[in-house]
Amino acid sequence: MCEHHHEHQHIHNGSGKTPLKRVLAAVVIFIIALIADLSGIAKFAVFVAAYLIAGGDIVYRAFKNILKGEIFDENFLMSIATIGAILIGEYPEAVMVMVLYQTGEYLQDKAVEKSRKSISELMNIRPDYANIELDGKIIQKNPLDIKIGDAIIVKTGEKIPLDGIVIEGKASVDTSALTGEPVPKEIKIGDNAVSGCINTNGYLKIKVEKEFGESTVSKILELVEHAGTKKAKAEKFIRKFARYYTPAVVLAAILLAVIPPLVIQGAQFTIWLERALTFLVISCPCAIVISVPLGFFAGIGGASRAGILVKGSCYMEGLSKPQTVVFDKTGTLTKGTFKVTEIHPLNVSENELLSLTALAERYSNHPIALSLKEAYGNSFEDNKIQDIEEISGNGVKAIINGDEILAGNSRLMNMYKIDYTKSNDAGTIVYTAKNGSYIGYIVISDELKDDAENTIDKLKSLAIKTVMLTGDSFAAAKKVQEKLHVDKVYAELLPFQKVEKLEELIDEKSKDKSIIFVGDGINDAPVLTRADIGIAMGAMGSDAAIEAADVVIMDDKPSKSAQAILIARKTMVIVKENIIFALLIKALFLILGAFGIITMWGAVFADVGVTLIAILNSLRALKTPELI
Repeated sequence: MCEHHHEHQHIHNGSGKTPLKRVLAAVVIFIIALIADLSGIAKFAVFVAAYLIAGGDIVYRAFKNILKGEIFDENFLMSIATIGAILIGEYPEAVMVMVLYQTGEYLQDKAVEKSRKSISELMNIRPDYANIELDGKIIQKNPLDIKIGDAIIVKTGEKIPLDGIVIEGKASVDTSALTGEPVPKEIKIGDNAVSGCINTNGYLKIKVEKEFGESTVSKILELVEHAGTKKAKAEKFIRKFARYYTPAVVLAAILLAVIPPLVIQGAQFTIWLERALTFLVISCPCAIVISVPLGFFAGIGGASRAGILVKGSCYMEGLSKPQTVVFDKTGTLTKGTFKVTEIHPLNVSENELLSLTALAERYSNHPIALSLKEAYGNSFEDNKIQDIEEISGNGVKAIINGDEILAGNSRLMNMYKIDYTKSNDAGTIVYTAKNGSYIGYIVISDELKDDAENTIDKLKSLAIKTVMLTGDSFAAAKKVQEKLHVDKVYAELLPFQKVEKLEELIDEKSKDKSIIFVGDGINDAPVLTRADIGIAMGAMGSDAAIEAADVVIMDDKPSKSAQAILIARKTMVIVKENIIFALLIKALFLILGAFGIITMWGAVFADVGVTLIAILNSLRALKTPELI
C-alpha cells in the first residue's frame, strides 16, 4: 500500500469491529441528545460525548501528527472542520460528520480486508511443518530447522515444505498455488519436488536441497510481501499531489471564511465559516490515496492467481505499455527438450562421432549436452577424459584418450581454423573435430511449445512487435520464425550480443513505451536485467529467474507473458479511472460547497461515496482477463 498517512487509519482500525461498536454507541447517544428534553449545557455535554465517542481517535491522531510535523492529513481536515462546527453551534452536524466518516472508514477497511484476504488465500503456501522420520516414528519439525541433506516425508494432503529431490515414492501434486494451473503434475523418484505444491495423492520421501530461506516458497512469499515497496509513477504522483493539495485546500478554506465577509456587503461570517468547514470536509483526499495503491495491489494479487508474480507496481506500469516483446528461443518458445535427430560422420563411424561428442560434453548441463548424453546412452568412462575446457557461447575443448576434441558451433570451428563444411540443416548443429581434423556434425532439434503460436498471434492482435534472440543457428531460428510468424529474428548470438541487440531496440523505442524480454531465467540474467521489464519463463524453482526478473511466470507457458500484459493494462485503466473520477467529483463538490449548495452532511456522503466507488472499482483488478 501507499506510504501515506492514511495508512495509520487502517492500521488502527484493524478489522473494523471496535470502530463499528463506537459508531453505534455514538448514534444512540446522538439520538438521545436530539429527542431528550435537556438543558442547553446538558445537551451540549451529550453531543460532545457522542462526538468524542465517534471521532475522538481522529482528533487524537491529528494532534499526534501535528506534534510530529505531519499536519495536513485527513485527520487534521476532519478535526478542524468538526471542531469549527461545534464552535459555531452546529453540534448535530459535527457529530454526524464523524459518524458518517467512521462508517465510511469501516466499509473501506472491509473492502481492503477482502482484497488482502483474497491475495493471502492465493498465496497460502507457507508450510506449517515438515515431517521427518526419527526412530521409526514420524515427527513434525519447523521447516526452518530442516537442513540440506535431511530426508522429509510428505503425505497425501500435505504441502511440500522445502525444495528437494524425490528419493522414494510417487505422487500427484497440485501446483496451482505456484503456476495458476489446476492440472495436477505427477512426480516420481529423481524428479524435483518444489515447495508450495500440495501432495494430492501419494507418498513422497524427499531429500532436501535448499534450506527454507532459499526455497521457492520462501522466495515467492518474500516477493509478494515486498511487491508494494516498488512504487509506480501513478503512486508517486499521488504522494506528491497530497503534499501540495492538502495545504492548498486548507489555505483556500481560510480565504473562503475570511474574504467574502470583508468584501461582500451584508455577508455573515458564520455562514461563510460553515461553507469553509464544509469545503474542508469535501477536500479529504481519501478516495485517491486509498484506491490508487489498492488498484495496483489488487492487480498484483490477480496476476498471482494466474501464476504470474509481479515484483512491484512500477513493473505493472511498464508491463502495460510494451512496444516490443523480445523472446529467447530455447526453453521459452520451444520446449527445450532437445533430441539428436541426425548424425553425419566424416571418416569415422556414427558411434565414434557420437561417443567423442558426448564425452566432450560430459560435465555440461546445457540442454544440448543433455540430449547428446541421452543419445549416447552408455555409462561414461571418466578415466578417458583428461581435461575439459568450456568456451562460453561456442562449445567445449576436451582431451579424451589423449586426443584433442572440439565440439560446438561454427564459431568454435572458425576460432580453431578447422576446415569444415557448414550445414544448412534446420536445428542446432554441433560440429566435432579430432586433433584439428573435422570428423562430422550432429543435428539436434527442439519442439515448439503448444501455446507458442497463440502467444505471438495474441501479441500481434495487441499491436505489439515481436522479436526473437537466440544463440542457435540461422537455419534453426528461421524455422521457428516461419512457424510462429515472429516479426524479426537474430541468431547465432553470444550472451553479450543479446544484450547489445536489446539495447538497440531500447534506443529505437518510443519515449512512453517499454521493451519486454521473456527468457527462461537461467542463462538470460544479463538480458532480463537490461530490459525495461524482464519476464522469467519456466521459473518454478529457479533462483536465477526470481533474482533477475521483474516478473516471474511460475510455469513454462509463453502465453502467460501476453496475459501479464492484459492484466497490467486492465490495472492501469482502473487506476486512471480512479484518479480522474475522484478529481472530477472533488472539484465539482468543492465548488458546490464553496457556494453553499451542499451542506456538511452532503459533503461527507460525497467523500465516503467517492471513496467506496473507487475502492470497489479497484477490486475489479482481482479478476484477471483470460486469453482467448
